[in-house]
Amino acid sequence: MPAPSSVIDALRYDLDARADTIRRFVCERLSAMGRIRSADHIMGVYLVVSRSRDLQAAGGEIAYHMTSGVHHPPAGTLLAECTGEVFAVDAFDPSGRIGLVWVGFPVRMMQSDEGKVYTTDILHLMAGEGVFGLTDHADIQLVRLEIPDAVLATFPGPAYGAHGIRERAEWPDGLPFFGTILKPTSGITPEEVGQLVGAVAATPLFGFVKEDENLLPFVPFCPLADRVRVAREAIVAQAPRRGDRGLLFAPHLTAPPGRLMQALDVALEAGVNAVMFSDQFVGGTLRMVREAAAGMSAPPAIYAHNGGISCKTRAIWREVLDLLVRLDGADFRQTAPVTTGPPLLRPNGLEWANCEQALTEPLADLKSVMVARAGGLDQGNIILNLRDAAERGLGDGVLYLAGSAINSVKDPSGKPSPELGSEAMLQALEAYHSGAVSGDDPDTHLGELLAYARGRSLDALATALRQRYSSVG
Repeated sequence: MPAPSSVIDALRYDLDARADTIRRFVCERLSAMGRIRSADHIMGVYLVVSRSRDLQAAGGEIAYHMTSGVHHPPAGTLLAECTGEVFAVDAFDPSGRIGLVWVGFPVRMMQSDEGKVYTTDILHLMAGEGVFGLTDHADIQLVRLEIPDAVLATFPGPAYGAHGIRERAEWPDGLPFFGTILKPTSGITPEEVGQLVGAVAATPLFGFVKEDENLLPFVPFCPLADRVRVAREAIVAQAPRRGDRGLLFAPHLTAPPGRLMQALDVALEAGVNAVMFSDQFVGGTLRMVREAAAGMSAPPAIYAHNGGISCKTRAIWREVLDLLVRLDGADFRQTAPVTTGPPLLRPNGLEWANCEQALTEPLADLKSVMVARAGGLDQGNIILNLRDAAERGLGDGVLYLAGSAINSVKDPSGKPSPELGSEAMLQALEAYHSGAVSGDDPDTHLGELLAYARGRSLDALATALRQRYSSVG
């Protein structure tokens, strides 16, 4: 039985287009309002669409429910010091029920006996049910955080950051930092992991390789201890082919907190120089791992995989979540690549730009995060990404992470060949560095790149482009 047209129309409503329109306007208003900060508060900026309250009252309800639960505490008391307040409102409509609200959450109520504040506490207060659960809110989104400098100073931040990662990998200055992902992503044995890592290690193009989130640490067919051991052996065996370049290998550790720490111990005992896990599904573990390894002379670099983030970003803006990941100690964070057509993954547009800004802009004494351009990065758009990174001043602060573009390109026999995919990427880099393919126009870029490959008999590049893009023929 077909659904009613009203249901179909509701289902077809373009939430992405709505979000993009709202974001652009909200960012303009935030810029016009400027920074509103308090040394004693962490400021949550909310976009509110209230059914019955004006913005001042809506903000007051958030402060009431998510701080002390008292409307008018006696002045000068501890109760007052732990009660939130509305610092500003910016109404978008005559009713005063739609717009931005700045709610200050007292640092005093979050600060531990060690003087630390934790991102898990920030989120469970500033994104709690007294915010998103109230039925009076037809829509509400947490769009920005303002954190006092004294509080920022209590966070560990990245151990390495973008510059330190390159040093850790012994990567030459000015040379693009490439990585790849093991594929198949699951259903493989430790021996097959060793073979896959060995194939990557044999190619000096790569300075980073990681498992995917689909390969869990405690599956019996591929135990973490065994696969990490053979992966390390494969890297050592290929060292003579790499010259002076190192290779970071990040096994996947996502698990319940206790088991994740058990997995971390296994990985560190095996001598890994990087780890990877999905922080959005195991809250608080990013900082837990960062602080657990802080005493090491060379702690593992942390790839904070953003799996699960997109199911939260209708309510909490992605750049807020990425900021918190930076505070907790991520060295790598995925955004998305510049593409020649519709992007495979979020973020894109202004959301994408804002996320990369949150990860890399100067922020107290915290290091910047190395942005991982991943999710459809391939030979057909690598030049666009290299140009964009240079134009926006990211320089050496980008990890170009290509998965299926390396591991799924098929040789003439129809077998996936990482060697062929790697050769194709090297040939695309040759086109970039020679200046023969400018990448000035994304709409014509693929055709120009394919013509370049054919004209110079670069069969690997031509093969990869034909397999990745049916439009180029």
